[in-house]
Amino acid sequence: MVASATEEHAPFVSPQIGWAEQQPDDWWAACTIAVPRALEIAGLRGDDIACLGFSGQMHGAVMLDESGRVVRPALIWCDVRTDAQCRELNEKIGAERIIQLTCNPALANFTLTKLLWVRENEPENWKRVRSVMLPKDYVRFQLTGERATDMADAAGTLLLDVANRRWSNEMLEAAEINRDLLPTLYESPDVCGKVSTRAAAATGLKAGTPVVAGAGDQAAGATGMGIVTPGAVSATIGTSGVVFAATDAPALDRQGRLHTFCHAIPGRWHVMGVTQSAGLSLRWFRDQFGAGPDDGRDPYERLTEEAETAPTGCKGLLWAPYLMGERTPHLDPRARGALVGITASHTRADVIRAILEGVAFSLRDTFSIFGEMNVPVKSVRLGGGGARSPLWRQIQADVYGHEVEIVEAEEGAAYGAALLAGVGAREWASVDEACASVVRVAKRVPPNADAIAVLNKNYAAYRRVYGATRDIFAY
Repeated sequence: MVASATEEHAPFVSPQIGWAEQQPDDWWAACTIAVPRALEIAGLRGDDIACLGFSGQMHGAVMLDESGRVVRPALIWCDVRTDAQCRELNEKIGAERIIQLTCNPALANFTLTKLLWVRENEPENWKRVRSVMLPKDYVRFQLTGERATDMADAAGTLLLDVANRRWSNEMLEAAEINRDLLPTLYESPDVCGKVSTRAAAATGLKAGTPVVAGAGDQAAGATGMGIVTPGAVSATIGTSGVVFAATDAPALDRQGRLHTFCHAIPGRWHVMGVTQSAGLSLRWFRDQFGAGPDDGRDPYERLTEEAETAPTGCKGLLWAPYLMGERTPHLDPRARGALVGITASHTRADVIRAILEGVAFSLRDTFSIFGEMNVPVKSVRLGGGGARSPLWRQIQADVYGHEVEIVEAEEGAAYGAALLAGVGAREWASVDEACASVVRVAKRVPPNADAIAVLNKNYAAYRRVYGATRDIFAY
């Protein structure tokens, strides 16, 4: 790492339960602040940069008019208002046929269902739409003027023929989506545009600098952690949580509980399970109940330190992290979070630790499905906020029953995007070569046998929580 910079933008807004929207121009505005700052920190000029990479949240629906202006706020990855559109697709095409065409079921998170919702509920807005793209690709559009995307990010739209790495004509026809609305497809390390003069003035980059297609946050993050060959698995806790395994061919879960997407490496795929509200669970607790006395430290550090005072297993307290519905394994946008087993003897520390353990339990569900599918798990690397906390690292090792690894670079998807740019600039001949050159393990955390026994018992109870509460919240 030479330098990095971050600029926050406005969080998503949720006008109704299950809705999540953001303003795409906020992403670009943050980019025009963070990029010059990174150059300044590094002591570099725009003409020192050989190539640019991209990553960003998957599944969002950015809609532009004929002038390239945003038609309405983007419906982002955790927006699950589209249950009706999912049912319509299943009735029209068939649930099994959709999985055959796209390697994935019709889920409320995926981009296509969001486009259908706007078409059905906001017809005046839909009439203005002349192009649609994913969140990171809007930033690229502002930077280059090109309408482009990569195979990995496109795989999460429900419009890609994932096995053959091309837009699915059958899905487009069935959904009545004009192919001209879609961006051009590229492999992740491919150069697909150059920085425009206008964008150069806004960012400090040099006009004409090449940019690669990049990848959605999960594929790019896995690349940055060296998850590029079968047997390598990552467990990443950000706002959502993802367990990700690289594969040489599309590995299909016929029940649709896992996602099968293209990897950022040409000719490779990955399978992953997703927890909607992983780090979001801890953020929700922080926002609603506070992080304790402010002593100048990061609030999450204070929360996890408090959780360390609670015993493993939290005296039977369980947290089901379904604050925004759930994907793996339930495929249920109507699922609701639950704190189960609370007694008068439980403390605030127990609740915080139960959240940490409950998120790890939700990710363990994906490992259980990997076992059913014979997806190999030789090594497990942690990423995101769950990799920064020593307590959450240990909890994950104990819940998974597997030694976990921490890599040196913590920038996740941004680091993977930089490696893809390096391949595009021919600094390395391939993504495999790039990862072999620079991705290194900094720490290994073995599981604790006594903790495993306690957490296995709690996990068995956790698996029953969803079924016990599902009908209470059905509507």
